[in-house]
Amino acid sequence: MRSLEMTGATVEDAVAAALAQLGVSRNDVDVEVLEEPARGLFGLFGQRDARVRVTVRQTRAGFAREFIEEVARCLDLPVSVKVSQQEDGIHLDVTGYNIGLLIGRRGATLNALQYLVNVAANRVSDERKPIIIDVEGYRQRRVQALESLARRAAQRARRTGTRVALEPMTAAERRIVHLAVQRMGGVSSESQGEEPFRRVVIVPHRRPAGPRRTHRARQP
Repeated sequence: MRSLEMTGATVEDAVAAALAQLGVSRNDVDVEVLEEPARGLFGLFGQRDARVRVTVRQTRAGFAREFIEEVARCLDLPVSVKVSQQEDGIHLDVTGYNIGLLIGRRGATLNALQYLVNVAANRVSDERKPIIIDVEGYRQRRVQALESLARRAAQRARRTGTRVALEPMTAAERRIVHLAVQRMGGVSSESQGEEPFRRVVIVPHRRPAGPRRTHRARQP
């Protein structure tokens, strides 16, 4: 946490000077008065300024940014982290050079990092707004890939009249597939199995006569 000691003719003056230097508002800090001002004898001798310590409170968004930057520093990855407050949570967009290591296979490392950030942030903040991390726009590309996969699997299910099972996904990814299937006619979707092997199955509304079969579609 950022902290700064400052002096002034009054406590208020010292705090105002510290706030200006830190670039924050009064509501964002804690103030500790280290020394009260003293007027001195006849206003001439022994006069002393007020001295305060102003500490910026650790916010959930600020902690998340520092967490990501520290992880990247330990991996020797220069990154830039942009924080934005949105309705569904605190978004951190991470950019940099050659930072695919933070994504991992099918976003596994990114999902693990996001989980750790949320758990750690819960210890320093009473706020429970979810923290959502993206690296070089990976999540948006992943959404598009999953929606495309859902369309292809749904078309196959309708054409063959058989159930199509996708590979295991996270709960968030399964939700994307379910929503994409809802927008299509002639099919529905359901989740089957236990974590971490739970998968989406595309179910045709009409099936040809004969035993039921299930095909498996590979993720992109």
